[in-house]
Amino acid sequence: MTHDSDRVDSKVDSPVDSHVDRAAAEIQRIGHEHSDVTGGWLRPAVFGASDGLVSNFALIAGVTGGTSDSNAVLLAGLAGLAAGAFSMAAGEYISVRSQAEQALAEIELERREIARNPRGEEFELAQMYVAKGLQPELAREVAKQLSRDADKVLHVHVREELGLDPGDLPSASLAAGSSFLSFAIGALLPVLPYLAGATSLWPALVLTLLGLFLCGAFVTKLTPRPWWYGGLRQVLVGVVAGAVTYAFGALVGSGIG
Repeated sequence: MTHDSDRVDSKVDSPVDSHVDRAAAEIQRIGHEHSDVTGGWLRPAVFGASDGLVSNFALIAGVTGGTSDSNAVLLAGLAGLAAGAFSMAAGEYISVRSQAEQALAEIELERREIARNPRGEEFELAQMYVAKGLQPELAREVAKQLSRDADKVLHVHVREELGLDPGDLPSASLAAGSSFLSFAIGALLPVLPYLAGATSLWPALVLTLLGLFLCGAFVTKLTPRPWWYGGLRQVLVGVVAGAVTYAFGALVGSGIG
């Protein structure tokens, strides 16, 4: 005879566990990855390279418009490279660091709210899931289970309310380093012909336009735009900036002379 106390009850999965298991299996089956869109290093790197190309070529063009001294143009280009790279790195570091500090302050505020009013935060989380399309009963159960772990529910609240991942905030040092290197590389291209002994703007123009096209084409590989569209857009921006500063340099140079 078998008593009830001797029986081994099988574990019955709740509806929430079944949903989680099916979702995990589906994610594993799909198995695709997304590119990094959080802006940790890609945004400052792309922006730095593009800005280095455009700004330093525009500077060189402006000086060329005002003087025929190739040594003066070379000096201006090298000075623009150094000043721009350090300025970009410093600005990027301060910007990203300030953004991260603001995010940390908001995360700490959310942590205190969860500790002070856990039931209210659980209800708020359930309402978020209802708004996303879950049935109220399931939404309440999901919120209840998530709220059992203070750290996990904090991550959920931060993602849902602030659109942030507390464990993946952008690095100010990485952004600054990426910005410095990319700007320096971009700004070096227009200077290379003068380092090699060029005395006219045309070689610098060709290298700059090529660099701008490649930079624009690379960026659009991460977007729905065609590569040639991004490349031509960058070229157009560089041509306009160079033409305007060349005209300005010619105007100022003639006035000084």
